[in-house]
Amino acid sequence: MTSPFDILFEPVQIGPVTAPNRFYQVPHCNGFGHRMPQGMAAMRGMKAEGGWGVVCTEETEIHHSSDLSPYFEGRIWDDGDIPTLALMTEAVHKHGALAGIELSYNGIDAPNLYSRVPSLAPRSMGTVGGSGYDPVQTRRMDKEDIRNVRKWHREAALRAKRAGFDIIYCYAGHGMTAAIQFILKRYNDRTDEYGGSLENRVRFFRELIEDTKEAVGDTCAVAVRFAVDELLGEDGLTHQGEGYEVVAMLAELPDLWDVNISGWNNDSITSRFGKEGHQEKYISFVKQLTTKPVVGVGRYTSPDSIVSVIQRGVMDFIGAARPSIADPFLPNKIKEGRVDDIRECIGCNICVTGDTRFVPIRCTQNPTMGEEWRRGWHPEIISPKKSNKEVMIVGAGPAGLEAARALGQRGYQVTLLEARKELGGRVLRESALPGLNEWRRVMDWRLTQIKKMKNVSVYPSSPMTAEEILESGGQNIILATGARWRRDGIGRTLWKPITGHDLENVFSPDDLMDNALVISNLVSGNWIIYDDDHYYMGGVLAELLATNGCKVSLVTPAPLVSYWSQYTLEQERIQHKLMKLGVKLYPQNVLSEIGNDCVCLSNTISGDEVELPRDGVVLVSDRTPNDTLYQALCASSAPPASRNSGSAQREIIKSLRIIGDAEAPNIIAQAVFAGHLAAREFDEEKVEGTPFRVERIMI
Repeated sequence: MTSPFDILFEPVQIGPVTAPNRFYQVPHCNGFGHRMPQGMAAMRGMKAEGGWGVVCTEETEIHHSSDLSPYFEGRIWDDGDIPTLALMTEAVHKHGALAGIELSYNGIDAPNLYSRVPSLAPRSMGTVGGSGYDPVQTRRMDKEDIRNVRKWHREAALRAKRAGFDIIYCYAGHGMTAAIQFILKRYNDRTDEYGGSLENRVRFFRELIEDTKEAVGDTCAVAVRFAVDELLGEDGLTHQGEGYEVVAMLAELPDLWDVNISGWNNDSITSRFGKEGHQEKYISFVKQLTTKPVVGVGRYTSPDSIVSVIQRGVMDFIGAARPSIADPFLPNKIKEGRVDDIRECIGCNICVTGDTRFVPIRCTQNPTMGEEWRRGWHPEIISPKKSNKEVMIVGAGPAGLEAARALGQRGYQVTLLEARKELGGRVLRESALPGLNEWRRVMDWRLTQIKKMKNVSVYPSSPMTAEEILESGGQNIILATGARWRRDGIGRTLWKPITGHDLENVFSPDDLMDNALVISNLVSGNWIIYDDDHYYMGGVLAELLATNGCKVSLVTPAPLVSYWSQYTLEQERIQHKLMKLGVKLYPQNVLSEIGNDCVCLSNTISGDEVELPRDGVVLVSDRTPNDTLYQALCASSAPPASRNSGSAQREIIKSLRIIGDAEAPNIIAQAVFAGHLAAREFDEEKVEGTPFRVERIMI
């Protein structure tokens, strides 16, 4: 019988090579780069094993004069880089997929902090890469510089071919490369043949494509990655203006068009601000201008949406970065009719923080992401049980759900107990906050999997005491009891309780999430949010209150509101939304005192104090682990003879583990990881020393 998804598994010709299907993992950064090639290769190889027909690198530096430090990206400076990149092509080819490499010469985006040579760009200007504020300017490229960059790009393409790549990119996207910087009027003020008219500004990009095709086009496809719109109006490219014209001008030159919008924060917008398919209205014109295959992205996770994009002629390949991270086996699951097994991306951008925080990539939905080589983890395969031991898990939040699911997959008999009526813990509660609805997928996917397992029993509305656990006879206990927000303001900035924290109408985030009446009873009042957490919670609660008619002031010791969300590419959007809602912002301030009808702020730099009227206060600082049950069970670990209850002698607990926020409060991704780690390590011999492989330079 035919399937509506059959179209997704048709081979597609890309110049001299053929992709086995329409699933295309577009280039994405990952924190491994040239520093950890084994980890990068294993991660990419897993995508190919999962059915992605094309698997690409991240941006890959072609020359030391385009050094992207402190970020760890790909590197193909000279022949010495070929063996490390060949690790990836071998891993991808092993599963029948094509390997693509995104060659990158970054101009104003490369401050060259490592190489210490002048950056080259269409004009001399301050660099925007690195921190974005490095006191570094580029050198204006002369004709010899342009010829040199063309030569370096050609040589890098030849090296990429020798490394085994099938698709070689010419990259002009995200405002990051010299190719796009020549095209953009705001960066190109030249009066020679590379400046002025659009045809002149496109000349350098055209030459790179032609050079690459001449060098490797006999056996390698030459792809173009191009941002058709920058969402800057007349100050940038638009899909109805010069973005359209560039595609029309070069329509048949490359073998494939990979199109998106700029910058990265627009292209990889979080689900809080952009939904599935958000780029379609910008990129849908491209197929009308070229006969070459087109790939685009839009965080597509629904198989029906994926098919629709192809059938409607928006693109030939379904491009993905984040969905391929959340579920490397998404293509195979569609092919096998296992749609409800797909781990759908929640659009939180924790994967992005691998690059922006210079660490291996991680994922909220997929705890094995980034652990393929160093821990040997597979997203679909886990070692079977070693014994007939039974496991009791207390707490069905993200850590407990993942531990129960993974232990159930291993074949152990699992009992999962949750104190509340509904499962999901913090995920259930937080996903009800503004813009976070898709985060519910973290619990929904795990509950779907658990329901299929006859060896996992789930008991909601089942609070447990230490005495009850001991009476149950359970011998292997995992506690995933979560954490509660502190009510006194103590956190990374304040080490003493805020004076007045115990007054009326002073709340924690838990109060607002647990009781909607808290808000409705104080509508139109003056609310103060003190945010010493610095991720999403403070901003989300400010939005919640403001949209319910409250007058909100957000106070934070950090220099920016929701400071850490810079790393998930959403800080500016969060701040913009709060400002539009009329939220008053007080960065670099602490809440020094709470009174009955006002609060006192103290500036962290000047010490100046300000009073604000208040009806309600929300303290978003540290959290307190719910570890009292763990402490009680630890205290009950005496020999059985001394722990009699009535006439029945209780079994001694043989293994006890606390995981997730109950052990150490963190982000949801870490809670899921902790649950998965506990399931992997259960019943296994403890390994001394570092529990994962480390990539080291051999001397």
